[in-house]
Amino acid sequence: MGNPYSGLQAGTFSIPAQERIVYGMPAGPAVRAEAERLNAKRVFLISGRSLGALTDGPLQRVAHALGERHAGSFAAVRAHSPREDVIAAAAAARACGADLLVGVGGGSAIDAAKAVQLCLWMGLTTAEALEPYRADAPAEIAKPIAPPPADAIRMLSVSTTLSAPEFTAMAGITDSATRTKQRFAHRLMVPSVAILDPAATLHTPADLLFSTAIRSVDHAVECWCSPMATPATEALSLQGLKLLARALPQILADPEDLKPRLAAQFGMWQAVAALAAGVQTGASHGIGYALGAGFNVAHGHTSCVLLPSVLRWNAVVNAERQRALSKAMGAPNEPAADLIAALVRQLGQPGTLREVGLREEQLGALAQAALPFPPVQANPRPIRGEQDVREILALAW
Repeated sequence: MGNPYSGLQAGTFSIPAQERIVYGMPAGPAVRAEAERLNAKRVFLISGRSLGALTDGPLQRVAHALGERHAGSFAAVRAHSPREDVIAAAAAARACGADLLVGVGGGSAIDAAKAVQLCLWMGLTTAEALEPYRADAPAEIAKPIAPPPADAIRMLSVSTTLSAPEFTAMAGITDSATRTKQRFAHRLMVPSVAILDPAATLHTPADLLFSTAIRSVDHAVECWCSPMATPATEALSLQGLKLLARALPQILADPEDLKPRLAAQFGMWQAVAALAAGVQTGASHGIGYALGAGFNVAHGHTSCVLLPSVLRWNAVVNAERQRALSKAMGAPNEPAADLIAALVRQLGQPGTLREVGLREEQLGALAQAALPFPPVQANPRPIRGEQDVREILALAW
């Protein structure tokens, strides 16, 4: 008798340790209510410099709402979450006896807060001490993240952009010495509660808001196209893309209307769900990691300039599957790459590598740096070497 499982798709659907999502209400009272529910008395806020410089922004409103429960803040996280900023934030949280963290901001701030948890769990006090805990650390130095104690410090998140780091149990942290983005992961690193307040995005510059939204479009597209996609993830990816494609032009047309902003937050949530469950992304993400950390290009902009070109390069193997993306965006007869490129342009975002400051002589170094990243290796059309990456970069040039 043959193997009855032969030919079946097999895999794992991971469920991060996220307790709940709070949406459509002001972030300050929502954080206060969650702190009270969790009996947290010393809440520490982690954010970036731009939010810290405001006088009445999302960070200040959360701090005000917390009142006596606000133990302190670290509002100095830089782009791409350098290890040094993570260590500094952890030291400040440790010094004030924090019992709950809140990441307020975009991907850099929230990823940094995720990694601060790791530092507090494992007693890490230097940037070098993080090295053995990265997900791809060499076997000879790798250390497992020990199961945190039952009362291990956790975090909440308040999103101000549309890149959706608050729904995943991994953090992208930059090693400043090597200028490489590194991955740290543990199922408890995901925010236990994610708070989606559309008003928290009102202070976000349009360029940042829309570029991070294209990052979420990238999540939806590459997870839909992934060979790892399943019936449990596909509907989420398409729904996320549909919501984002409809909401983003509405935000552009009426920036003060909170309804499309909340719809976009739902869109980013659905778009990243497959990634959070373990579906691997493709070359747009993988090359983007190298482009971001190595050439100081913002996350969202990497997706703006790479995703249409990756779709075009992949079309020889998945053109039929890409048609579902076009349908989700409301134009089933148009190539998905063209639709996404047009959306990028409509939102005023850069569409080529030249527009984000890359020089032609840097393309070889970018191709070489991108090749080892797992999403590049998991691309639907196999990437065999640097020349294949160079072909994608030529399309994006």
